[in-house]
Amino acid sequence: MKKALNIIKNIFVWVVAVIAICMMIFTLVSVNTFNRAERDLFGYKVFIVMSDSMSKTDFDAGDIVLVKEVDPAALKEGDIIAYTSQNTHNFGETVTHKIRQLTTDAEGNPGFITYGTTTDTDDETVVTYPYVLGRYSGKIPKLGTFFHFLKTTPGYIVCILIPFFLLILIQGLNSVRLFRRYRHEQLEELQAERERIEAERLESQKLMQELLALKEQLAGQESADEASPTVEDIN
Repeated sequence: MKKALNIIKNIFVWVVAVIAICMMIFTLVSVNTFNRAERDLFGYKVFIVMSDSMSKTDFDAGDIVLVKEVDPAALKEGDIIAYTSQNTHNFGETVTHKIRQLTTDAEGNPGFITYGTTTDTDDETVVTYPYVLGRYSGKIPKLGTFFHFLKTTPGYIVCILIPFFLLILIQGLNSVRLFRRYRHEQLEELQAERERIEAERLESQKLMQELLALKEQLAGQESADEASPTVEDIN
């Protein structure tokens, strides 16, 4: 039973440690890569979907979308692209929408008319090549929602602080237990040493008594020999 409890405890410690480490790594990676158009992760730019403008066909708010850099000239109708918006209501934000058709802007620069499939409404401005960030390659459902939760105080407490606190508490309890075991073993060794010294003292005392008894016996024997008449005395 004790062995089974130790196995369960060790598994729990490892699970908590893995969760804490994964949360820390995820936090560091996400802060440095999510929604950062100038950075990529394994060749993909990573963006959190902020609206449901594409939820009818492809992805929802809170999903993570993976965007691969591509030559804008290679894009075609039906491709989904991420771009830096030049629209008045969300200027400078990253938008991921579908290409409705290839076109040019008022200055004759090649670009795309894009739209969200949920509303089927064209975006305000033509997306020209310099604002294209890449082509949509896939999604990770709801990871963005979790990332936003992780950045909140409750998320930090639940996902990072509590696992690390549990690890510290468990290691502290283990240290106390090991210290108590060490003290107990020290006391046992000290008691065993005392018993050994006492046993040696008793053994020495017994040997001394035997030597004294032997000495008395030899002294008595010598006295008896001196008191006995010799042949010369008889003559």
